[in-house]
Amino acid sequence: MHIPDGYLSPATSAVMYGVAAPFWYLAGKRVHRSLTGKMVPLLSVLSAFAFTIQMLNVPLPGGTSGHAVGATLMAIILGPWAAVLGITVALVIQAFFFGDGGIWAIGANAFNIAIVGSFLGYGVYRLAAGNALATSRRRVVAAALSGYVALNVSALFTAVELGLQPLLFRAADGSPLYGPYGLAQAIPAIMTGHLFVAGLAEAAITGLVIAYLQKANEPLLRLSDPRGIAARSYRWLWLGLAAVVLLTPLGLIAAGTPWGEWKPAEIQASLGFLPEGMGALQTAWNAPLSGYGLAGLGLTAGYLISGVLGVAAIVLSTLLFGRWLARGETKNHG
Repeated sequence: MHIPDGYLSPATSAVMYGVAAPFWYLAGKRVHRSLTGKMVPLLSVLSAFAFTIQMLNVPLPGGTSGHAVGATLMAIILGPWAAVLGITVALVIQAFFFGDGGIWAIGANAFNIAIVGSFLGYGVYRLAAGNALATSRRRVVAAALSGYVALNVSALFTAVELGLQPLLFRAADGSPLYGPYGLAQAIPAIMTGHLFVAGLAEAAITGLVIAYLQKANEPLLRLSDPRGIAARSYRWLWLGLAAVVLLTPLGLIAAGTPWGEWKPAEIQASLGFLPEGMGALQTAWNAPLSGYGLAGLGLTAGYLISGVLGVAAIVLSTLLFGRWLARGETKNHG
């Protein structure tokens, strides 16, 4: 569900950056007012968790693959504004270091996944949960439902953005300049897999984590409770993150490329030509660990080490960024 470089025109990418930028700005302002130093590690572990579950690809109909994203889970725990920042950090690391999503498409991917996913997921959760107690089963059902809805709506936004490209941007001979598949192909191809597989995975992960927190650390679901942000509260979350990192090679089982994320050679083989604009943009940035692989290592070992490196980069980035945002804690909360 990550849009690579070359699939969106520069004009579309610029528009999507422009749409996402106000949300990033407001998220920084809102989080600066609410984030405390004790909450920063929680932002880090949840952002890293989102990164790792996105490495756990699942097979989708048609020989492609997909994955959960974790935006709704982060929004439920920390609120949608913090989730926007945390998921965006993960997307930036993925794009620059692993070539998962394009650097020119970060605005679009952040809007679809971090912004739409966080706010819609949070809204559905609050509506479905109502006034139920934090420990009620209704909260678990609400979390699963919100994850499912948010992921599928995020996927729909992605499908529409991709499907509009051949309608809006064509060469003089009528061939597509960027993404070659129209709405009639993009929407059913993307939505079928997400409605029936990836969305269910997102629902299961979101619901199960909330059910676990209800038993293991219920105050985390009520961050207004000081017990919920005690440093010791995060021990099991860090251990859980480590366990998920060790499981990331399972993502290699789904060998199919996610729909709409094909490399130039695959597009060339499928269409018989490579759209002119796509070829130019896809060579604009060479990610050092493209495809989550490391030279000289086997596929499994490279994927696992890439996961470790990605988690380390995200944890470091969010700790530094979060502590900078929380620098006014004494003044704002003292």
